[in-house]
Amino acid sequence: MAAPVILHLRAETKPLEHRSALTPTTTKQLLDAGFEVFVEKSKLRIFEDQEFADVGATLVEEGSWPQAPKDRLIIGLKELPEETFPLVHEHIQFAHCYKDQGGWKDVLGRFPAGNGTLYDLEFLEDDNGRRVAAFGFHAGFAGAALGVQDWAFRQTHSDDEDFPAVEHYARENLLVDAVKKDLESAVAAGKALPKVLVIGALGRCGSGAVDLLRKVGLPEENIIKWDMAETAKGGPFQEIADADIFVNCIYLSQPIPPFTNLEALNKTDRKLQVIVDVSADTTNPHNPIPVYTIATTFDKPTVKVDTTTGSRIDVISIDHLPSLLPREASEAFSSALLPSLLQLPERDTAPVWTRAKKLFDHHVARLA
Repeated sequence: MAAPVILHLRAETKPLEHRSALTPTTTKQLLDAGFEVFVEKSKLRIFEDQEFADVGATLVEEGSWPQAPKDRLIIGLKELPEETFPLVHEHIQFAHCYKDQGGWKDVLGRFPAGNGTLYDLEFLEDDNGRRVAAFGFHAGFAGAALGVQDWAFRQTHSDDEDFPAVEHYARENLLVDAVKKDLESAVAAGKALPKVLVIGALGRCGSGAVDLLRKVGLPEENIIKWDMAETAKGGPFQEIADADIFVNCIYLSQPIPPFTNLEALNKTDRKLQVIVDVSADTTNPHNPIPVYTIATTFDKPTVKVDTTTGSRIDVISIDHLPSLLPREASEAFSSALLPSLLQLPERDTAPVWTRAKKLFDHHVARLA
């Protein structure tokens, strides 16, 4: 019999990243299928170490993956720490280096330098070209939640005050209740409920945003749902400036005209106060919201747009929004990824993995 596939779940190092590529539930299913699974201990992960041990995984020290035997596949979510040592393993993760993001050559170059391989989770696709697993729904859900909370904050605070740091929520209902409470405070201060424009409303991410907006009690007429048909004419779009909150949920696959710009926002009749860039293509040269340049964090959720007219506009551009709901987001993502992980013993022939390897080879060739 062939040797079992050995997965090594690394601990995430990005601050406030509580999600996990594997959960105790999916780990047990992999073990039952004959895999070996090593799990690094983690104080950040939403799941307790013991939850993995209880289903049969082997716990190892946090950050031990660089010294792990080469036959282990290293699986994680967010990008690796900014180091320079060559990568010798096969890695399954989001690397954010295939769309000419800032520093992409440094990130990608570490793999061929060590004869390692990257299977980028963003580009694991089925035969129809659809991603096999994505955090889109929970990214949209969490982004819309923070957008509404920031808007409510802006109604009761001065433009000099920044929206405060946020913490993750143990369960979805706790987040929904918190957003409802903030909306009630704004209404009590005499403000009308906000109008929210969601672009990309038909996708996973947009569906999550719309679901949140409905659950917190916004009426349907306040939820403006746009997708490709509405944006086909090309921006900038006045409708963005006319909304109170704009939630960008598109998947940027090619250059498009900007949705808005500083000229469109520097007008006295502009209502917009909050932009939630769930797509967070901050360093992408074709970012369709070129009014900010800073990726924000849970510690500092907003960056102020440099406008000269009207009230303050905040941008939320957190690139790991689903970590606001880490348990639900991880369970959904890992369950969707599981069928592909079960094909890892045949990764040299299984289409989802051979396509990912071909794409990796293509971009490595661009380094020359």
